[in-house]
Amino acid sequence: MSVNSTVTEGQDVRQERRTGRILLLGGTSEIGHEILRALDAPAGCEVILAGRDESRMAELGAALPYTVRTVPYDATDLDSHQRLVDDLFAAGPVDLVVSAAGVLTPQAELDADPRAAGTLIETNLTGHVTTLLAAVPHLRAQGRGLIVVLSSVAAVRPRKANFVYGAAKAGLDAFARGLADSLHGSGVRVLLVRPGFVIGRMTAGMPPAPAATTAPEVGAAVAAAVAAGAGTVWVPRTLGPVSALFHLIPRPLWRRLRR
Repeated sequence: MSVNSTVTEGQDVRQERRTGRILLLGGTSEIGHEILRALDAPAGCEVILAGRDESRMAELGAALPYTVRTVPYDATDLDSHQRLVDDLFAAGPVDLVVSAAGVLTPQAELDADPRAAGTLIETNLTGHVTTLLAAVPHLRAQGRGLIVVLSSVAAVRPRKANFVYGAAKAGLDAFARGLADSLHGSGVRVLLVRPGFVIGRMTAGMPPAPAATTAPEVGAAVAAAVAAGAGTVWVPRTLGPVSALFHLIPRPLWRRLRR
């Protein structure tokens, strides 16, 4: 598994495969676990699952081929993030941080409950910002590491069907791109993941959108992008060129899109 970013390609591959510790923020994330399964990490690697449902994390962790520990983490408890990150790095270097915490609440429910909309923004955007910024000084001090950020095609141009979710992902996407630029030359890199509609637990009961994908497909694409040293990955790959056309669609026509 390649999780570092150095100048010399051969040295890069050798160093990145010595991964020792992985932190998954959003410890029950279906996509997060598929990423962990797809990565070619050493069997002795320690995976830290950080989330709210510790029993569920323990159950999911038992299926992973790694040494697994769980820690409590709430993306909306902003005051706790610095302490959590400091404690985890105090126990040793963290080579890979997968930022996968997220919720998908129907827009109609958010329209009726603005506080729920705020919680979605905190979970899908603000919590990522506070936790990753807490981790950055530690990663810089290490001089190595990889941050994987789960964005979405919804970040490209929010639609009325899920505009609060799209706004959160747009903010996260911009944050990840700026973070990548700020870390350039530090030995730490960022991989921005932009999946389309992902068929799974979060979208259960929803009809798949065009160019839908699955969590295992996202995991495999992320693992390939990590190995290739990529900065961005679209899943499926065809979403990249297609999304470039979104801003060309006239707004009156865009408003008519239901999905």
